[in-house]
Amino acid sequence: MRALWIMTFSDLRLNLRNRSVLLFALVIPASLMTVLSITYNTGEATGLTGSQSLSPVSVAAAVPEGDRLGTTLLTALTHLNDLDIDVELTSADRARALAGSGEADLALFVPEGFTDAVRAGRGPTVSTVRADGTGAEVELLLSVIGGTLEQFHDGALAARAATAGGVPAAELDQVALQAALREPSVAFLEGRTSSEQLSATGALVAGQAGLFLFFTVGFGVLALVSERETGTWTRLCSLPLRPWTIVASKALVSYVLGVASTGVLLTVGILLLDVDFGAPLPIALLVLCAVAAGTSLMFVVARLARTAEQANLFQTALAMILGLAGGAFFPLSVSGPLDAILDLNPVAAFSRGLGITSGGGGPTDLGAPVAILLGSAAVTAALSLLLPDRGRAT
Repeated sequence: MRALWIMTFSDLRLNLRNRSVLLFALVIPASLMTVLSITYNTGEATGLTGSQSLSPVSVAAAVPEGDRLGTTLLTALTHLNDLDIDVELTSADRARALAGSGEADLALFVPEGFTDAVRAGRGPTVSTVRADGTGAEVELLLSVIGGTLEQFHDGALAARAATAGGVPAAELDQVALQAALREPSVAFLEGRTSSEQLSATGALVAGQAGLFLFFTVGFGVLALVSERETGTWTRLCSLPLRPWTIVASKALVSYVLGVASTGVLLTVGILLLDVDFGAPLPIALLVLCAVAAGTSLMFVVARLARTAEQANLFQTALAMILGLAGGAFFPLSVSGPLDAILDLNPVAAFSRGLGITSGGGGPTDLGAPVAILLGSAAVTAALSLLLPDRGRAT
């Protein structure tokens, strides 16, 4: 065991001095996350991420002078958050003309005696004329007008009920106001469903982590191919060491590099893109299992490749195929048997596991992703033992 640790630390020291390792394990992933962060924030600022900014709205209002509830209705419109409203008080004819010509987005007409009619329960009609070509801003404004009028109606009903109940006339206005401005009895709270699905940004971070995982773990395992070409393997085998010790040291080097690289990439994604993957413990479990799957797969590459150049080509092809299929660049939407096949992809299983943890899942909820990752590691490890070593045959 002492020889195993000595060889592992020696190889780790050599890999940390290798600029390529630092590039693929730290620099490139961190730079990629930075670019994604800039792109994402720019998309939000320009509305490319799906959020839309509301345009200013102009309203031409014809309201009887001194009408209390009519003035209150206009005040409610001008105090809307996130919507810039310009209200012009004018005559009914001019308001209709402004809306017809498109100079005003909406014309609002409050009838004479509006306040007295509301208090008497006679149901006065507030009419509007909408200009052609207006959008969601006017729809929102009409909804607010309708809601405000409903509150006026509720206040009038409360005042009439208070009158029937013997409430003094001096207190009727206060009763009506309280009824109009009452809090709703049923509250609406926007929540977050535990759908086990990552956001678009979170899926990108998870997919990129899985993609670069295969590049990083290759530095340790695929060093076996280079050492065979340079004759280092033969010299190592001549030492009083068991052959499995050499292979195990390469596996440990790959494993440590993979865990470090994946951890850094997820951390950078969390910090730059504000992605919430959940609690650290289940995330760490997923990382350990995913790195095990990636390391085992690299042993298959080492057995199939005759030269270091072939090993690099095989590694790149596998990383890109599994990364694309796992959503490293864009989410895939498939169904049927193909969906079941893609679910066995280690990158897809890793992303699905992070979706579970982001929804609040713990280690006990990760049964399926962990089983796929560990099953993939076991299958590829067994396959690497059964496949002929093409590199040694040369």
